[in-house]
Amino acid sequence: MAGGNNGTRRLRPNLLITGTPGTGKSTTASSLAEATNFRYICVGDLVKEKSLHDGWDDQFECHVINEDLVCDELEDIMEGGGVIVDYHGCDFFPERWFDRVVVLQTENSVLYDRLTKRGYSGTKLSNNIECEIFQVLLEEARDSYKEEIVIPLQSNTIEDISNNVASLTEWITTWQGAGTGSPDE
Repeated sequence: MAGGNNGTRRLRPNLLITGTPGTGKSTTASSLAEATNFRYICVGDLVKEKSLHDGWDDQFECHVINEDLVCDELEDIMEGGGVIVDYHGCDFFPERWFDRVVVLQTENSVLYDRLTKRGYSGTKLSNNIECEIFQVLLEEARDSYKEEIVIPLQSNTIEDISNNVASLTEWITTWQGAGTGSPDE
């Protein structure tokens, strides 16, 4: 069911933009939020700002996210709709929160270049490249959400990102005009 809690429908949909680090989640999500006047939430930034973590992982050079704290922090915000969430994981968010789950995918050579420019190396670099090769995030999304709301989108170039923002903006407009359910129902 599109829309939310207790059988009621939000006035605006919520979207999750997910994918391996370096696939363009933040660029896509922030551009989409600007185009639609939706609220943009980067979970990684939220975790740092609100200390929603259980410390630092030296091997992967990142915070260990506390999923329960993140969900508690977002619960009321998500209920109202009109939110675009950006995070490289998706299996811990409640299914009811999202009306569209977008999995960004990038060719391995493009991803490698993006990640090395960010300073990724060693285990962190190889794990993220392998994650993309084996489509781990797409599989996670398909296992966690209804098939009809999960869409993979290519994100290799600035043109891809612009096209993705345009098609998602159009989807949002259609969803809002549908009145009940989502455009896919």
